[in-house]
Amino acid sequence: MTATAPSLLLLIPAYNEEHRIGPVLAAYAEYFYHHYPGRGRIIVVLNGCQDNTLGIVRAAEQQYLSISHLDFPAPIGKGGALIEGLKLAPLADLVGYVDADGATPPEAFLDLVTRCAAGEGDAIIGSRWLPGSQISHAQPQKRRFASRLFHLFVEGLFWMGIADTQCGAKVIRRSAIEAVHGQLRLADLAFDVNLLFSLKRAGFKVKEVPTVWRDQTGSHVVFDFRTSLNMLLSLVRLRLLYSPFYRWLKPLRPLETWLYVKLRAPPPLRGKDH
Repeated sequence: MTATAPSLLLLIPAYNEEHRIGPVLAAYAEYFYHHYPGRGRIIVVLNGCQDNTLGIVRAAEQQYLSISHLDFPAPIGKGGALIEGLKLAPLADLVGYVDADGATPPEAFLDLVTRCAAGEGDAIIGSRWLPGSQISHAQPQKRRFASRLFHLFVEGLFWMGIADTQCGAKVIRRSAIEAVHGQLRLADLAFDVNLLFSLKRAGFKVKEVPTVWRDQTGSHVVFDFRTSLNMLLSLVRLRLLYSPFYRWLKPLRPLETWLYVKLRAPPPLRGKDH
């Protein structure tokens, strides 16, 4: 290890991943031990797991000292898990996250870390939709269509100029995380939009780069009408949050909570403005 290499905290949110997370943890622990000169730490954030994910993670902890976990027995959503994990940002210079299914290989994530450490941006995010990205086992056509439709809504509401907000591979400087953490409210799959919009609104540089992506079977995310409506509701809520009209909508917040419950989705976190 070298004194100049920034320390790294890698968060992996996990929901019922007993069949996939073991090899992913081993691959990341081994690869970064041999290829990254800085101090690295991997924290799995378990979100309401009902299978043996915790047992698999504990077994990995016995084998690799760099691995530990946070366990939330009640479901808090992928975004909720990341919001909790990002509270640990003071532990490292750089903080990143990847999906538990291994869609982002360790070498692709290291590329993001290297770029962020070199000062290319305050946040370096992988993209599956930029020229130069390498996609193997592409998503089914239905999911690609849903992804592009979601992108249109994101651009229409937030004008960020980001081709792929949802790619589960991002690395961010600690100072940027600490500056925007209080603005992170969306506990569902729209969390990434919340994070990126908060970073850009605060003046941090977000750089999108092509990445390597291997779509994995067995995803727990089903893009049906309920999921799509939930994500659209979260986007609209986030847009209103940054509008001068949001304080006038306080009487409607019980209805908002009711909608999230009906959609079986984690409700947004409440902030000081509520």
